[in-house]
Amino acid sequence: MKFLFIEDNRSVFSVEKMCKVLEVSTSGYFKWRKHKPSPQEIRREAIKKRIKYHYYDADSIYGSPKITKLLVQEGYQVTERTVSVYMKELNLRSCVSKPYKVSTTHSNHDDPVAPNRLNQHFTAPEPNKIWVADITYIPCRQGRLYLAAILDLYTREIVGWRLDGHMETSLVLQALEDAYTLRNPEKGLLHHSDRGTQYASTEYRDKLKEFGMEASMSRTGNCYDNACAESFFSLIKKELMRGQRFQTKEQAYAEIYRYIELFYNRKRIHGSIGFISPVAFKQKYDRQHAA
Repeated sequence: MKFLFIEDNRSVFSVEKMCKVLEVSTSGYFKWRKHKPSPQEIRREAIKKRIKYHYYDADSIYGSPKITKLLVQEGYQVTERTVSVYMKELNLRSCVSKPYKVSTTHSNHDDPVAPNRLNQHFTAPEPNKIWVADITYIPCRQGRLYLAAILDLYTREIVGWRLDGHMETSLVLQALEDAYTLRNPEKGLLHHSDRGTQYASTEYRDKLKEFGMEASMSRTGNCYDNACAESFFSLIKKELMRGQRFQTKEQAYAEIYRYIELFYNRKRIHGSIGFISPVAFKQKYDRQHAA
């Protein structure tokens, strides 16, 4: 690193003086300067360059497992352990945050509850056959916010979402209507949610019936029954918010829109769908089943 500093500043300062200040030999610097990198060194630097690209291209989110997959897709033969070592050398770390939980499920009500038809079978035969829905709390200094989202279990794409300062039935209804307008699924789609009052309400059940959807609900107090929706929300808290609060509601909407529509759906790779994005996975399905 000292020789590299000297090389970068040799037009400004005397090489001899820099070598003296940095306590390195002048002959050692010139020997380093004449050194031709080996094929292994060239390859290592090329891999490090791509690691830095993928790391910053994903907003410092990806760790060594996902970056390794991307490098392999580019044709590099490299192990996850090697990528991890290089990331440490480059001082690159994937984002981490402390988990926090605010309850958004009010299941103590007298509305009808649908049976758990999904029963933790988190796979779907094709798009628009199984959707999972949930609500989460979004910390904001300007006031409370709640995010309602609907995820397609086959593609892992968020097909409908709404953000607002309340968690009334209208919030989840708008997310459902957005998803239906976007995807226009055939009748028989299985819609899974928790037992919250919003999803068990007459208005929501009537809308599911109007759209020809079959309701499924988690068991009481069992978050694993809706693990895919919970997982998506944990990604938002970890990758977007990183333990911080939004300053304003306007900022929150802009950042969540960018994360869901531009990053999560279209760019973020998912191991469960072959390390490509939900939109790319949907496009791949459409090409394979084109008439």
